[in-house]
Amino acid sequence: MTISAGRLSHPAVRALVTALNSNDEQAFYDALTTGATMSDDGLDRDLRQWCDREIFATRGHLDVQSESDHGLSLVANYRNDTWGEMRTRWRFTVEDGKVSRFETGQA
Repeated sequence: MTISAGRLSHPAVRALVTALNSNDEQAFYDALTTGATMSDDGLDRDLRQWCDREIFATRGHLDVQSESDHGLSLVANYRNDTWGEMRTRWRFTVEDGKVSRFETGQA
């Protein structure tokens, strides 16, 4: 069963996932703190380069399957035009109502 982005329990995560699924680059970056960081499969990446390549240039989309840790951890089917669909995990750190870090990787 998929959880729609609008029904995710944590407001900062909800804003980020909604923007990602809408391919709304401005809203996505607005949902992040200045200096936000991320990692993919345990390796820190340049956030803007990674997001441009893995989300915005390739129409990335998250179909959330479950959430835990008060909405800060997700398991989702992630798809984009480069890699197709894969089961992924997402972990978010939130500061002052915005995402300051996210970690993703295959689940």
